[in-house]
Amino acid sequence: MSGLYEALRGALEKQRGAALATVVQGPNNIGAKLLLLPGQAPQGNLGSESLNQQVVPLAEQATWSGISATHTLTLPQGDYEVFIEGYAPPPTLIIVGAGHIAIPLTTFAKTLNYRVIVVDARAAFATPERFPHADELIVEWPDEALEKLDLNPSTAIAVLTHDPKFDEPTLKVVLAHKVGYVGAIGSRKTGAERAERLKQEGLSEEQVQRIHGPIGLNIGASSPEEIALAIMAEIVATRHGKTLTA
Repeated sequence: MSGLYEALRGALEKQRGAALATVVQGPNNIGAKLLLLPGQAPQGNLGSESLNQQVVPLAEQATWSGISATHTLTLPQGDYEVFIEGYAPPPTLIIVGAGHIAIPLTTFAKTLNYRVIVVDARAAFATPERFPHADELIVEWPDEALEKLDLNPSTAIAVLTHDPKFDEPTLKVVLAHKVGYVGAIGSRKTGAERAERLKQEGLSEEQVQRIHGPIGLNIGASSPEEIALAIMAEIVATRHGKTLTA
């Protein structure tokens, strides 16, 4: 049992996310535990492989939501109550394109305790002077940089390049992962044309439908600061499962 707690502590120290399931009521195995860490096989055992299989998807959801709750699960031998503790990693915002909107967006995201990564192939734009609040600046082609980053359900990506040669390769990489939010700047017409090109390149309808575009909530924003506010509001709403009209 101590091995599970050591593994959990290690994950929390690295801010990787985790979920710990404990049988709190049932015909047997009270106190049995199962630990789920992202990208790893479950550790521990709830005493029944069928119960393990039912708990794993619930634990995966808890890992990214951070929600702790008791679940009633039914097996042939009776009902079990399993308490699942979710430990979500800190949310991350990856901003692709270090233009004028990215500057206030970084500030808003940091205020909301997001880790912020700014990616741009143009060294003159992605500088510490322009982005003093960013946790990381990456001067590299965005699609190549994103291939090296941890893209998970706690990750939001805002594509602000407004250039097909940057944003479309970026979106192809991003949409291959289960990230929490994907938004791309551009009008509805631009977004529709981009979606058609992406589908011609092999992406599915389901994948392109995940793109929020035009990016941000429709609050009548015009200045870079207002647009950044609209984008951040949509990211937060999506993170909390709120469906709002863009």
